[in-house]
Amino acid sequence: MITLTANATQEVKKLIEKEQKPDRALRISVKGGGCSGLSYLLAIDESAPKQYDQQFEQDGVKILVDAKSHLYLDGLTIDFKRNDLMGGGFEFQNPNAKKSCGCGTSFTA
Repeated sequence: MITLTANATQEVKKLIEKEQKPDRALRISVKGGGCSGLSYLLAIDESAPKQYDQQFEQDGVKILVDAKSHLYLDGLTIDFKRNDLMGGGFEFQNPNAKKSCGCGTSFTA
């Protein structure tokens, strides 16, 4: 299961509205790279799941995760922090991460 905080849900809904296609979903995945080995990827994607996708829904936001990424992301909580100076960004609290980089966008599982 993947959880979005209220702030993250609100931000994702804004991003979907910008696309002007209400049938979109938040796709979450990981890829090799970053300071700690794996990096988080977020994208607004078509809401139709692909083969082997895990599908969740929270407060009207559809969330899609491919099966391989789900191994690293199960239990993940995503928050969105607003920062007047930097504009804010998504933050990841991943119980599967053994080590994270300082900026919090990559991890080791």
